[in-house]
Amino acid sequence: MIGINMKILNKNKGLTLIEILVTVLIFSIIIGAAIGVFVSAIKLQRYNLTHQQLLSQVSFAVEYMDRTIRMAQKDDDTCFGTSNYNPNTGINDNIQFKTYHDQCWRFFLENGQLKIDRDGEEYDLTSDNFEVSNFNVVVSGDISGESPNLQPKVTIFIEIEAKDSGQQPRIKIQTTISQRNLDL
Repeated sequence: MIGINMKILNKNKGLTLIEILVTVLIFSIIIGAAIGVFVSAIKLQRYNLTHQQLLSQVSFAVEYMDRTIRMAQKDDDTCFGTSNYNPNTGINDNIQFKTYHDQCWRFFLENGQLKIDRDGEEYDLTSDNFEVSNFNVVVSGDISGESPNLQPKVTIFIEIEAKDSGQQPRIKIQTTISQRNLDL
């Protein structure tokens, strides 16, 4: 019986070097794939979070401009030396007007930030984490008040993106605003 047990023990010598290397290789491939999926998920989550913040920024800015412009009044050249909105009916990089509280306001782009000038005091409408690369304003309709059937309309186009390096979300948004108060 002792001879038989020794014969069985001699057959189980352990793992060979090839078997260990194949096992380590398979384990490394599985771990590498899992890490790759995890890193991709983190990058996607970061992109989605930045995109959500970007949407929030542009929504706030557009809503703020929308509410203010809807309640704009006819300017009698006391604010910026121009009448009502911007005097040119082409594409502009700012819009200036008089509010219903007789304040002079202007929305404009400066150093990649969308800003507002309220009676000489400037405030940022967008965060420093984002850069507005394009801000255009087109005023159409009757600006002078001579043709009441042509209601003034303001079309705003904004292109905004995150400042971080790498693939970052970019949003282009356009909206058209008409005055609520038609009595110019």
